Amino acid sequence: MLVRDVMTERVFTVTRDTPLKVVATRMLEYGVSGMAVVEDEEVLGVVSETDILFKERVAPDRKGVVDWLVHYAEDPPVAKLEARTAGDAMTTPAVTIASGRSVEDAATLMLDLRIDRLPVVDGGCLVGIVTRADLVRAFARSDDLIAEEIRSEGLLKRFWVGPSSVTLEVDGGNVVLEGRVDNEELAESIVAFTERIPGVVSVESKLTWPKTKRRHHEKATA
Repeated sequence: MLVRDVMTERVFTVTRDTPLKVVATRMLEYGVSGMAVVEDEEVLGVVSETDILFKERVAPDRKGVVDWLVHYAEDPPVAKLEARTAGDAMTTPAVTIASGRSVEDAATLMLDLRIDRLPVVDGGCLVGIVTRADLVRAFARSDDLIAEEIRSEGLLKRFWVGPSSVTLEVDGGNVVLEGRVDNEELAESIVAFTERIPGVVSVESKLTWPKTKRRHHEKATA
């Protein structure tokens, strides 16, 4: 499954000069927790609820250089505390993803970078946004849809394995693969592909393959 299959095409955006108060109002109005900051269709950054919450904090009164150095990593960024516009408050550079990337890639980015959303960009232009909620919805899809993707995108298109060779059952996201394939490497590739399908909880492989016969070479005697 690709990012384009789960992303939201309607993206609420603001410009660099949009007042922060307006940004907060629009987030509440649209029911979103973050907005892309865009200029000439280019994503400059993302302003989120977290960025706005910095305005609720007060810069700590540090006593001297040593106190400042000791607590440096704990203190909020001054620029965000003093932000007045979306451009001041936004997190930049924006972490984006192409619509043709996999859902697995999107999930990895979000987890590794601890972010909740990714603007989707194709050819330098914003075409959508994908959030953690979108990925959760993909994970929650039905067993029938999961099985269909494994069959059509994996077994048939990628591995050229027909239903007469490999059968599968999906129950609560738990997949059982059964059948006979050409070799062990192909069996492992099918399992690895299946494990990456959104909504798959576990994979049990009952795949078999022909065992390679060992060739015995007799030493020639003089």
